[in-house]
Amino acid sequence: QVQLVESGGGSVQAGGSLRLSCAASGYTVNYYCMGWFRQAPGKKREGVAVINYDGRSNYPGSVKGRFTVSVDNGKNTLYLQMNSLKPEDTAVYYCAAGYGLATLEQYAYSDWGQGTQVTVSS
Repeated sequence: QVQLVESGGGSVQAGGSLRLSCAASGYTVNYYCMGWFRQAPGKKREGVAVINYDGRSNYPGSVKGRFTVSVDNGKNTLYLQMNSLKPEDTAVYYCAAGYGLATLEQYAYSDWGQGTQVTVSS
């Protein structure tokens, strides 16, 4: 019943920036947490940014200081601002939502978007 749709992906040069958006629609729910995950070919899906309903966020060391997650409750939209992008950031980025406490692990998220491609060239 809930649909998550990502947008904003594309190709950028190293050092550039992108802002991803995740629009939630369908049945209105109050998520405990929302987040962004990414997966490159041949690699495991990894969490890159999560945020709780109270606004607390968390990031892994690989993106900390470069990525910022935020949410606009009025627009039912989650954002991921990505700065100082590196070639190793290249991956499909997925939006996710769940009802557990914020975590970078996949198990806490029950609803997922289809993903948006981010490609960073050197």
